[in-house]
Amino acid sequence: MDKLFEVVVIKFSSDEPFIIEQKIKVKDASKPISGYLNYMACDSEKCLPPTDVDFSFVIPIAGPGSKAIVNSQETGISEKLGSGNMENAFSSLDSVISNSIPGPSDSASVLSGDFGLGAVIHGEYINQKIPSLASTYENPLSNCGGVTETKEGYLWTFIFGFIGGLLALLTPCVFPMLPITISFFTKDTKRKGWVNGLIYGLSIIVIYVLIGLLITIFVGPEALNRLSTNWIANTAFFLIFVAFAFSFFGYYEITLPSSWSTGSDRMADRGGLIGIFFMAFTLALVSFSCTGPIIGTAIVQASSKGEYLGPFLVMLGFSSALALPFGLFAAFPAWLNSLPKSGSWMNSVKVVLGFIELALALKFLSVADLTNGWGFLKYELFMGLWVAIFIAMTLYLFGFIKFPHDSPLKKLSLIRIIFALLSGVLVVYLASGFRMNDKTGEYNALSLMSGLAPPAHYSYLIKPQEVDISIKERYPSYTKCANNINCFKDYFEGIAYANEIKKPIMIDFTGHGCVNCRKTEEHIWVDDRIRGILNDSVVLISLYVDDDKKLSTVYISEKDRKTKLRNVGNKWADFQIVNFQQNSQPLYVIATSDQKVVSKPRPFVPGIDGYLSFLECSLAESRKAMAGIQ
Repeated sequence: MDKLFEVVVIKFSSDEPFIIEQKIKVKDASKPISGYLNYMACDSEKCLPPTDVDFSFVIPIAGPGSKAIVNSQETGISEKLGSGNMENAFSSLDSVISNSIPGPSDSASVLSGDFGLGAVIHGEYINQKIPSLASTYENPLSNCGGVTETKEGYLWTFIFGFIGGLLALLTPCVFPMLPITISFFTKDTKRKGWVNGLIYGLSIIVIYVLIGLLITIFVGPEALNRLSTNWIANTAFFLIFVAFAFSFFGYYEITLPSSWSTGSDRMADRGGLIGIFFMAFTLALVSFSCTGPIIGTAIVQASSKGEYLGPFLVMLGFSSALALPFGLFAAFPAWLNSLPKSGSWMNSVKVVLGFIELALALKFLSVADLTNGWGFLKYELFMGLWVAIFIAMTLYLFGFIKFPHDSPLKKLSLIRIIFALLSGVLVVYLASGFRMNDKTGEYNALSLMSGLAPPAHYSYLIKPQEVDISIKERYPSYTKCANNINCFKDYFEGIAYANEIKKPIMIDFTGHGCVNCRKTEEHIWVDDRIRGILNDSVVLISLYVDDDKKLSTVYISEKDRKTKLRNVGNKWADFQIVNFQQNSQPLYVIATSDQKVVSKPRPFVPGIDGYLSFLECSLAESRKAMAGIQ
């Protein structure tokens, strides 16, 4: 029984081989069976990228005195098998494939081009492991570093869901249900009323938590993990969020089939525990047009971790906020008199949520744009659209813009004026993101927008500073990274240049969709001391693990002989895993020019002082190592 998934699972020892069997129905045994196996491995913190392995073979026809040909498309091997049963034939096939894979003593080629010097090729297999890096990663040359990555805790996932539930309470689909539902519970004795209210609240929690888990189970945690950078998924989310926004604006409603709520309502009439449960289920169905977009936003944000626990916690928070008032008002019905009356203000809440959904939609389109290098949603356009959206929201709150379901606005309430002013302040704050930083030559990135907006150097108007053309001609990946810092985007070019000028390297494992990478670049690397070190004292090598640019040749990683390296992101993700045994970003590695890790790699930890100490300590130790001083 697995504690996390709460199901019985089969586990195999990593020390022994195992067999997974699949029955297939064959129409023509003379034709080869072809396909591929796809898998993903996860632990409690992260998932390895999904990988696949191709296969193709002809079914051996067993029988007395018969011969069978077994073909392996992947290895190009053709081997005759003797007579025998099917089990022996497939054992022979396994032997043929195993014996056809080159071993350490076989001849190997060193590839240039996509992978550069140092990547060893055995046929279609590639080994990017650099022994000196891998060994010194486990035993660095110094005691510098040694910090633990700062991660968003599960408590914040719950709180995020709880806030969503509070917002859903204020919508016209849910808020009017409070007094109606509570009055139903207060018809009986006081004790029975609050017991029924408690059961109703718990039913709401169970229903929404199950919804979250079912979405995750059917989609799969490994698929959810890929959503953070996959351009197709992010483009789809952009369109879905825009649809949610216009639904909130009142142009149409996203509803579930009416037969669902009618059937649930009939079950609610039965009374008792089942009746109360279906009352809660009816609430979930009829309020979907208001709660659906909020649930969708919460699930997407929480499930990008690729775990079941994220969606579970966010839906637990959402349903707890939704259920809490029903339980409290059932226990203390007199509190109902303190509730504000239903009215047009609830539609205003929906419209405000629509503006927020519209702004968040741009984040997903930005990720798709960055990972594919389309270049159409750069910093200025993204920030300009956010400014325009919140200007429109400010005008709406002040009554200058109307939507289909808005009632005539006779006068502005104090609460509406306060929210309008806050929205106006946000507009001013967002506009300040267009201020220039004279030292970096880029826009001053805003803390609130780190990870939401594109990087400040991803710009239409501000061109990166020129790099040394003599270096660029020899090393095409040489360019300017964040804050106009010189960097290489190819490890092998960077290490070759470091050997030329006898300087240590800093490997920056990053990603276009990496929020904490942007926080480091925009709020730590901007420090003059750190910028000076990165520009003058090390050779910076930034490797993007989510770059979708296709490689000219597809190779299979030697680490497991299954992972296919199809694009630049696959290549650098594989490089990080085989040399540093992890695939989390950001990760900063200081190494000597002869490829020995100086200090323990640094993950994301906020704060300039700690980062500066890591750099200074590592550089001092690297100078000793490169000078031959023990």
